[in-house]
Formats: sequence, structure tokens, C-alpha cells
Amino acid sequence: MSQPIPSCRAAAAGRIAHALADDLVQPVAPFVTQFVTRLIGAARPMGVIFYGSALRQPDPDGILDFYVVVEDLTDWKSGYLARKANQLLPPNVEYHEIPVEGRIIRAKVAILSITQFRRMTGRATLDTTVWARFCQPVRLVWVRGPEAADAILGCIIRAVGQAGRWAAALGPEQGTAAEFWLALFAHTYGAELRVENGRRPRTLLQGHEQRYNALLPDIWLADGVAFTRDGAALHPRLTAEQRRAMREGWWLRDRLGTVLNVSRLFKGAFTFEGGARYIAWKIRRHSGIELPLGPFSERHPLICLPYLLWSLRQAGFFRRRG
Repeated sequence: MSQPIPSCRAAAAGRIAHALADDLVQPVAPFVTQFVTRLIGAARPMGVIFYGSALRQPDPDGILDFYVVVEDLTDWKSGYLARKANQLLPPNVEYHEIPVEGRIIRAKVAILSITQFRRMTGRATLDTTVWARFCQPVRLVWVRGPEAADAILGCIIRAVGQAGRWAAALGPEQGTAAEFWLALFAHTYGAELRVENGRRPRTLLQGHEQRYNALLPDIWLADGVAFTRDGAALHPRLTAEQRRAMREGWWLRDRLGTVLNVSRLFKGAFTFEGGARYIAWKIRRHSGIELPLGPFSERHPLICLPYLLWSLRQAGFFRRRG
């Protein structure tokens, strides 16, 4: 089958941009926008993106997930060493607790520059972390202006393009759009060493089936991937050599994902702002046990992990669960 003609590719790219822009501006719960307004304070990031499980299933008592996109890492309130660590291995992650309308709202906040965002959603990246998140529905809950919105939308379009391209290679030779997306998410979870049950990829599609079904063929059209369609079944026309080359490329990304995620855990021992409070909240929520925190363990939760585990043992956490 011949390659899609340029006019078809341009039309598909336009549909993708329109669909993703529509995703970004969908409303969110008022407590989310209030939290973000207090989080950024006087800072002027390019934008704040809301994503993750709390977007799919709103829960004020759970943990919200945000990415703060800045023009330069110095635009965010963090120390010199934290910024240097973020330059070397983005993103840095912080934990925040902010009162909103009489209740404490909690969130993990990742910090990324727009340059890093572009690089980590581009074809050359070996890191799957960012584009795998932003091919999913997200909301732009705060933005500095139209130019910043366009720059962020451009990165999300790149992320979705990456995802669809890899889905063609990692999915079945022929199948429904859902089967290609499920195969992709199973691979991205594996590359990130995320502890999830086998049903987790399917939850990402629930409620958004029409979005994913429409996006995949348009991604392939825009990317120049030839395919045939038989009812709901799609058949990307990849040669055996193309499929083998891409799967070898994924093998490298999968192995590097292990290294990157272990490295981020190590970096988090020194840069996860508020990490001890996050650990303490998780333990309190699941067991009811209050974990005492000192100034050093507050700043360096992973370094103090043996002490924190000992404190839990003294509090009877392991006896109760055994």
C-alpha cells in the first residue's frame, strides 16, 4: 500500500491537534484549580498540567499529580543542587500539602523545563517516562498565555505521536485500536518498573475508548505509516525489517528504563522535597500509624529509610500486618 498523500497527513495532524487541545481545556474540580493557584504563588511557570489517576477518578483525599512546565529551571522555587540534579536527570519531584476550603489537598509535583519536555517527547529520546504519560488525557489547569499554551500543546502532540508509532510496532500485526494501546501501555509500565497489576493498562482506556480509537489511525496517517482497515481491525503495513528494527529499539529503551528509574530513586533521596511527609501520609492512610519525623528525615526520606522502617516496627506496623 502506498504512503498517505500529504493532504491526508495534514488533515490527520489537524484532527490530532484539535482533539488534544480539547482535552487540555476540559474543566476540572474547583479544588484542583485552587490548589494550583496556591502552589505556584508568585512563580510564573509556562503551565501546570494535571494528569494521572486522580484526573480519571477525582478523589480530594488522594494524591493529585501535576507537571509544572517552566521556561527555565531557575523559574521554580528550588535550590541550586536540586536544579542541577534536574538538569542531569529530569524531572525532579516534590510533595505538597496545601489547605483548600478547610481540607488538606496533597499532590506530587514534577518540574520540567520546556526544553526538556520537547526532548523527552521527541523521537530520539530513549526515556519513555514523559511521553507515556502525556499520550493519555491531561488538563492544562494553569497557563501563562497563548504562546505557552501552544508550546505545551506541541509537546503533547509529539508525545501522542510517539505513543502511536510505538504501538504499531509493539502491538499485534492486526487488531483493534484498543489492542494496540493495551500492548503499548503494558510495555511502558514494564519499562518504568511500575508495580501494577495486569488490569492497569485497561483502566487507562476506560471511559476514553472513542478518543483512543480515533487517535490511532490519525497518528499513523500523520506519521506516514501505511495501514489497512477491516471494520474495527487495523493492520499497519510494517515490513518485517521495520518491525524488527523498532522492537530492537524498544529493547534498548526497556533496559535503559531500569537504569533511569533506579537512578531517579537514588536522586530522590536528595531531591524529593517533602518526600518524608508523603511516606508518612501513605502509612497513616493505610494503617492509621503516625510516623514521627525529624528535620533530617523530613529532608532525606530515602537515606533515613532504615530508621523509618525501624520506627514502624516499634509502632507495631509489621505485627499488625502479619
